[in-house]
Amino acid sequence: MLDWGRRYDRSRLAADGVAAAVVTLMLIPQSLAYALLAGLPAQAGLYASMAPLVLYALMGSSSSLAVGPAAVTSLMTAASVGAVVTQGLVSYTEAALWLALLSGALMLAMGAARLGFLANFLSHPVVSGFVSASGLLIAASQLKHLLGISLQGDTLLHLLPQLARQLERIHLATALMGLGAVGLLLLARKGIKPALRRLGASSMAADLAAKAAPVTVLLLSITLAAGLQLAEHGVRVVGLVPQGMPPLTLPSFSAQSLDVLKELLVPALLISLVGFVESVSVGQSLAARRRERIDPDAELRALGLSNLGAGLSGGFPVTGGFSRSVVNFDAGARTPAAGIFTALGLAFAALFLTPWLYHLPQATLAATIMVAVLTLVDFSVFSRTWRYAKADFTALLLTFALTLLAGVEVGLVAGVGVSVLLLLLRTSRPHIATVGQVPGTEHYRNVLRHEVITHPAVLSLRVDESLYFANARYLEDQVAAAVARQPALRHVVLQCSAINDIDASALESLETIDQRLRAAGLQLHLSEIKGPVMDRLNRTDFLRHLSGRVFLSHHQAVLTLAGPEPI
Repeated sequence: MLDWGRRYDRSRLAADGVAAAVVTLMLIPQSLAYALLAGLPAQAGLYASMAPLVLYALMGSSSSLAVGPAAVTSLMTAASVGAVVTQGLVSYTEAALWLALLSGALMLAMGAARLGFLANFLSHPVVSGFVSASGLLIAASQLKHLLGISLQGDTLLHLLPQLARQLERIHLATALMGLGAVGLLLLARKGIKPALRRLGASSMAADLAAKAAPVTVLLLSITLAAGLQLAEHGVRVVGLVPQGMPPLTLPSFSAQSLDVLKELLVPALLISLVGFVESVSVGQSLAARRRERIDPDAELRALGLSNLGAGLSGGFPVTGGFSRSVVNFDAGARTPAAGIFTALGLAFAALFLTPWLYHLPQATLAATIMVAVLTLVDFSVFSRTWRYAKADFTALLLTFALTLLAGVEVGLVAGVGVSVLLLLLRTSRPHIATVGQVPGTEHYRNVLRHEVITHPAVLSLRVDESLYFANARYLEDQVAAAVARQPALRHVVLQCSAINDIDASALESLETIDQRLRAAGLQLHLSEIKGPVMDRLNRTDFLRHLSGRVFLSHHQAVLTLAGPEPI
């Protein structure tokens, strides 16, 4: 805030105010819906959308990111809190508060330790599979509200059999309300803007009308429910929503608190990582459009503070949401102050508009969620990933399937585990190419791909990977196999242009290779070693005892060693 606050002026104030008005209209139904998805009272969604916005504005590095409840983190909250509540350790609302506080504390700690790089362990295929599966789970979980039936569980294995048995018990009025809301929301998303443009409306007016469509559907469903007294005919409504600002909420400390924290620690860590990845992805994509940059470690600290604020104000875990952030950006938000103004708009709604929400059908909120999560499901990523990398497709498919069938936590942990295993597998068997000189140049390329010049006395090997404990023995084996195929050999040159690091295990392997070659009457040479790698090797005795030499370029090595009397 000390950065953008110094440059704040009237033009930024006007732009942020307009953006805040648009986002507020979007967030009122969305925040209520995500509270329903998390299994919490509707007001918890409003509470979780106020303090986090203000706190993020103080510490966040993105000018457009809008923080609050999100679909995936709300689903993860429901799954995590439900598991704790079934053990009878704490109430549902209190468990959600603990989860938000714990997520905030973990994010703050990771931000202080500059651990933003941890998000890199969530590969894009894993995130894509997890998000798409979560979108389907979210949609399936809302069918109970949309159709007026009873469904329990958080995986498709639990939900689909129950749905099949409950089809004959669908509540007709609820289904008509819910499916009608879905139809109107889809129509508004796809058709209202071009229709208004054809009628002569300005682009800004048509865009604003499209973004305000959820509020319009919400008002229409409230009017119908109240006028037709649908609650008396079995349609479930939100009911009484407390009027007023978020309360200060502190979880009670008891002998069971430590047990609750132990149960929620892993879910809080997973929610923190998923929320951080989502926020950074959205923030970076929006920042690039304005040639700005965000600081991942600052984002961790800002999101941590936001989650602490949510936990202390009756909310649940929050993150930077994709849809609201894009709307905030497109509406012209220039600084994080737009989030502060949005929080003020939501505070106004909490103070004066909540009595109007009494007759809001839960089916309408379920429809809002289902339409929103349609953007999360991307099946095209499966074919793209299959064509490009079969190993990444394995991680994608496993994450997708386990998230659907075993739950969000199992799917995410399995996806990360498979990604790490695939990384170890790829790097444990690095590409090692025998290279030769491209005629007329000083370039050296793979002998299997190019017409090149080689010398029987010199074996040139290019190692296309950093050397570490997992691939050190593989390097020994490959060098030994290559040497055995060339009986006239006198020199082995390792081209190190692609080696960024050599750990202690790999150093021992290089020493072993040198000793074996020396015993066979051969010399080991190195070429094109990078500066940081050379600095580390100079701190050891390896280079002083090396049987051969270190060359600045590979061409220099071959010219020196391929002559009749190599130096």
